[in-house]
Amino acid sequence: MSGDNRETGQGADGEKSPVRLLLAYIRPHRKILFAGGLLGLVGSAAGLAMPLLAKYVVDAFGAERSMAGPLVALTIAVVVGAVVSAGGTYLMERTGEGIVLSARRRLVARMLRLKVADVDRLKPGDLLSRVTGDTTLLRSVLTNGIVDSIGAVFMLVGAIVMMALMDGVLLLVTLLVVVVIGGMTGLIMPRIQKAQHQAQEAVGEMGAVLDRALQAYRTVKASGAEEREVEVVGAAAVQARDRGLQVAGWTSLAGVSTWMAVQIAFLCVLAVGGARVASGALEVSALIAFLLYLFYLVAPIGQLVEGAVQLQNGLAALKRIREIEDLPGEPDGQAVAVGQAGGDPVGLRFEDVVFRYGEDRAAVHDGVSFEVPPGGLTALVGPSGAGKSTVFALIERFYEHQEGLITVGGVDIRDWRLADLRAALGYVEQDAPVLAGTLRENLLFAAPEATEEDLRGALTRTRLDDLVARLPEGLETPVGHRGVLLSGGERQRVAIARALLRKPRLLLLDEATSQLDAVNELRLREVIAEVATETTVLVIAHRLSTVTNADRIVVMESGGVRAVGTHAELVGSDDLYRELAATQFLVS
Repeated sequence: MSGDNRETGQGADGEKSPVRLLLAYIRPHRKILFAGGLLGLVGSAAGLAMPLLAKYVVDAFGAERSMAGPLVALTIAVVVGAVVSAGGTYLMERTGEGIVLSARRRLVARMLRLKVADVDRLKPGDLLSRVTGDTTLLRSVLTNGIVDSIGAVFMLVGAIVMMALMDGVLLLVTLLVVVVIGGMTGLIMPRIQKAQHQAQEAVGEMGAVLDRALQAYRTVKASGAEEREVEVVGAAAVQARDRGLQVAGWTSLAGVSTWMAVQIAFLCVLAVGGARVASGALEVSALIAFLLYLFYLVAPIGQLVEGAVQLQNGLAALKRIREIEDLPGEPDGQAVAVGQAGGDPVGLRFEDVVFRYGEDRAAVHDGVSFEVPPGGLTALVGPSGAGKSTVFALIERFYEHQEGLITVGGVDIRDWRLADLRAALGYVEQDAPVLAGTLRENLLFAAPEATEEDLRGALTRTRLDDLVARLPEGLETPVGHRGVLLSGGERQRVAIARALLRKPRLLLLDEATSQLDAVNELRLREVIAEVATETTVLVIAHRLSTVTNADRIVVMESGGVRAVGTHAELVGSDDLYRELAATQFLVS
């Protein structure tokens, strides 16, 4: 993330007002928006001419003149207004889709560069809601909300000017009614924004609850928990509906104010205008034209109210989008020249490392110190909760240690460029995740530039060549969501092959054989031993049989290192290791 200016948690736009942030999304599309807005204004001008042309038709009828000319002009105005307005609407919608695309790309790019600690506390379903639902609301405010409002203002001003030319007294009556009711509507707008923000949060929570059930789908089935989960998701859906009803209530109240304003203004104008016609101060045709212009106010006033509502919705959506964009991204390091992936093996050193997952949490590592020389096989063993997997998380810089020093290749990991550090590492996670897609796509996920020869070698090493031969489409066979069409052992071997294709300078294996049968475990032990002659391998193991031949074994307990040595040395010198070995029948 070179050049990212949000590492401290403040975005580059952190001091901008919400409206200026909205305009920032518009700026790249301002030319096409201007063209669409211009077409909209031409269509509005054609619409403004219609009541005046209708007046000429009435005058011609009253004077018993030919109405052909005024009717032709009125027809042309209708057709031109419709065609031009349709073109402007298309441009607006097209621009809106472009704005949504850029907003989604920007938001997704931000999400995938967040710190792991921040993503851990967020809910996947809510993140999806922000990318899909919130960005769609942003489109509405940037097109309908702002651009349509500009056209509505033009049409409103034009109608008022024409009404002033007809009769100033009736205009004052109309404006008085509209201003009073408009002021009442303005008081509603902040409530709409608040209600919309709560509604979007409720939708995000519903998505998070549903995502929880889908991610553990087999567990839900096996536990007979379908009905309970339906109730949980249903309760979240009810909450989302209730929040949506609040938005609908306030929006309806704002919308009905437009109707009230015009209807009340119509009654007032009809009463005052009728009296003025009776007194001879106003012609009947002028009153008819004035009433037509009055009804023409319905559309622009409605658009302005709708624009204001959309603006509140957009500001609520923008607030949720900015909550993600303003989160700090991963630091990039100091760009120290330390080489690239595929180079010589690198060593690793932990020196008095202290780490906790939160300020109010107990230390997971409390003064951890050990060293892994370049090349060879080193194993981390110990009871559950000793902090072994956290070692890998700190090496990958998924989290930042609070005290102490961690070096890779003799360089503080905080001085490595993050991309270079991770390019030098191969990491096989404990649950060996496999992504939806083909087998080939999964194998090449971490090394897309790998050759066919490299791929065949990795398949042979991890004994996946038999699997490829059995699959109907070979490497092009889809593996299903999260690799559901593969067995647990096959997913684990795919993850290991993926890491080997990366040609890492330091290979991290977290319980890499936990789901393998005895035959494949033995084969993989041979592969690990072979790889350890080429690079540095660090293995976390609960099954000590996989690491008895390790060059060194680091025994961890309660967030610290209690012993380091070979299998034979530790059996003789460390009680905990001897107990672990005895429970697995490795010693008597």
